[in-house]
Amino acid sequence: MILESFQVGEGQRPTVLLHGFLGTGRNLRSLATAWSEADKSRRFLLVDMTGHGTSPRLPPGATLSTVAGDVLETARAAGLQGPLELVGHSLGGRVSLAASLRSPADVASVTLLDISPSPIATSQSESGRVMEILLTAPASAPDRRAMRAELTGRGLSGPLSDWLVMNLEPNPEGGVRWRFHRESLAEFHGRVNGEDLWAAVERPGAKVRCIRGGRAHYVSDADLARLEALGHPVATLPDAGHFVHVDAPDALLRWLLS
Repeated sequence: MILESFQVGEGQRPTVLLHGFLGTGRNLRSLATAWSEADKSRRFLLVDMTGHGTSPRLPPGATLSTVAGDVLETARAAGLQGPLELVGHSLGGRVSLAASLRSPADVASVTLLDISPSPIATSQSESGRVMEILLTAPASAPDRRAMRAELTGRGLSGPLSDWLVMNLEPNPEGGVRWRFHRESLAEFHGRVNGEDLWAAVERPGAKVRCIRGGRAHYVSDADLARLEALGHPVATLPDAGHFVHVDAPDALLRWLLS
């Protein structure tokens, strides 16, 4: 399946940036632009993963490998050649690991932005709580402001609500509606969070690195120790939360360039 995507940079080093759950490729545009300016050798592909943004809906029973296959197919259709460097935030990082398992020859390296290969416990998943609230919100509203009020009234923060209403589109019947299919995303999220992806990190020749937010909890100290014992470096941005590319963009870029 070919997904919605766009490119940044004109180099020959193929680098795919993958957003987190409920996001779109646009979420990583600032990172791609800054990285491209600092490293002219790269060509970045930013994808709306399956079920997100303006890409097609998730098929029934979709797994991380399903989405990974769509990402790889899209990268090739976009003209990226040779082994790909995959950089993924949250869900995007887990899809990157799944891609390296699905087609090792197509993946040169995986960079994880505040996510680990371990299964994610339901109690640990911030996006799971957001999804629960999103499912209770109306399917449509007169305008973005009205939908934002619905979300904040259910307990979501203003900035998070602002981010979510970017996923609204004009409703043919008037007002706005959700662009993504909430029920299929919720079903997918609940199923794939339990996947264990350590096989992608432990396979011979795997090249993985990880950066975590010091205020987040997706990459535990035990995960850090296990990754480093396997020879995969881990760095911590002390003042960043889960959205490391938003909370500490300059520090993240310096690490990526190193």
